[in-house]
Amino acid sequence: MHHELVKAVYDVYPLEDKFDFFPAYLYMKYIDRFIYYAMQASGLPANPPEELHETIEEMLKYYVQQVGDASLSFDTNTYHGKVVKLQDAVKLVSQKRDIDLSLPEQVMPFKLAKDIILKSNDSIALGTCVCRMMSENPCLPSPQEACLFIGDPFASFIAEENKLFRKISQDEAVKILEFVHEKGAVHTAYFKKEMGNRFMAICNCCSCCCVGIKMWNMLGGTVPIMAPSGYVAEVTQDCNGCAVCADNVCNFDAIILKAEGQKAEIDEAKCMGCGVCEDACPAGAVRLRLEPSKGKPLDLDVLLS
Repeated sequence: MHHELVKAVYDVYPLEDKFDFFPAYLYMKYIDRFIYYAMQASGLPANPPEELHETIEEMLKYYVQQVGDASLSFDTNTYHGKVVKLQDAVKLVSQKRDIDLSLPEQVMPFKLAKDIILKSNDSIALGTCVCRMMSENPCLPSPQEACLFIGDPFASFIAEENKLFRKISQDEAVKILEFVHEKGAVHTAYFKKEMGNRFMAICNCCSCCCVGIKMWNMLGGTVPIMAPSGYVAEVTQDCNGCAVCADNVCNFDAIILKAEGQKAEIDEAKCMGCGVCEDACPAGAVRLRLEPSKGKPLDLDVLLS
């Protein structure tokens, strides 16, 4: 089975991209060490996982450096996420057929990948949130299973080769998404050049643990590693100024409350349209609206219509 899975991953790549197989193999098999070195490179404190052979460690360090060097430009970035609201995340894990989409460039935060292949997602692997596992002060008890690898051969490979992951059903994946959403997690669909430029995972994390969100906030959104959902939050007249959204909910510091009891305001430049505030507002005073300047939503119903 091991050799069959390795070959299945290798066969994903066309001849000109075969070298991408090697970093993909390292990433899936040793994702905890990859994230650890990414946190170190970003100056973030981290609890180190189990050490590996020094040769593998050196390869992972250089891989992280390569990703970091490439991330500074839209033209070279290879590691990219698209924020999605809960309903769109559920569609991504629930669709039953292979889909080949040629998406407008503004959908994603990079110029490299325009053709996005969504393989039938009846193969899903659920894994421990490595960012939370290694955070010194995680907001929720760690470890917590919250990372979803979507579609074969990657889902089967990581479930077989990485002890942090296991196979689950589509229904279980939907329940995971709903559960972490209630806890205030941002859903981010990830695409990597090394994974064949295809949608391959949904990260469900937060600003106090997720390396990607931390770096996005630290750098003021200037590094093209994430793209907004295509929506922005807006506050209605029903807002009573309770401050729940500003104090405990927003992962991107996009909600402003100038004084206690006053209506909350949205900093649209910072808002990523994740929808966490919409569902968390006790007064039902926050809603998402489409915003063309934020790109197009990764909504399969719309993209396939």
